[in-house]
Amino acid sequence: MPPRERESGHPQDEKRALWYLKKLPLFQDLTHDTLVKLAEAMQLHEVRRRQVIYLPGDPGASVYFVNSGRVKISKVTRDGKELTLDYRTSGEIFGELCLIDGGPREEMAEAMENALLTEIERGTFERLVQREGIIGYRLTRILAQRRRDVENKIENLVFKDVNAKLAELLLRLGNEYGVDDARGTLVSLKITHQEMANLIGSTRETVSLTLSQFKRNGLIQTEGRKMILADREGLRALA
Repeated sequence: MPPRERESGHPQDEKRALWYLKKLPLFQDLTHDTLVKLAEAMQLHEVRRRQVIYLPGDPGASVYFVNSGRVKISKVTRDGKELTLDYRTSGEIFGELCLIDGGPREEMAEAMENALLTEIERGTFERLVQREGIIGYRLTRILAQRRRDVENKIENLVFKDVNAKLAELLLRLGNEYGVDDARGTLVSLKITHQEMANLIGSTRETVSLTLSQFKRNGLIQTEGRKMILADREGLRALA
């Protein structure tokens, strides 16, 4: 358990910040002194479900890490249409595009459940990357993987139909959030039909109809807002 936060007393706040920093994969192997200095400069934020962290046009002044909870990164058009780019979960960085040129945000970040976030000012983080080569190496690998994910998403949006895109999404959710279940793979993530539609560039109505078809064909089962992948091979054949 993390150190308890006192009602007053700055040192205890830094001890709590240090505890969370040590849990972030990007900062593994940093010296204790380096982490202590970083803990002095960072901020912890508790955000509520559906709270917007930043919007397009906001200053790109800092990077964030998810200590707990889930954050949605999305593009929003002027007429309110939304395309979900991805979710960031425990241990992951987001808002990192500000490191490219320090320009304003181009995407929206929103908490999908109660979350605890670490915020580090852009300049502080850049100096850390310059000093610690391992951080730059790990960050490069993260950015490369995210570029690959975006390229795959574009390919899916352009070339695949809704059945294929939704089947692939369900398989990905099963890989990331799945737990073994007597009926198949239980996706231990509550996700709405609208959220799934935003992830694959479709509409809620189309997703609901396609999921109903999957259910009739024995590919999935439902349990409230949770999904059981009953026939993963069948879903792979569609994807």
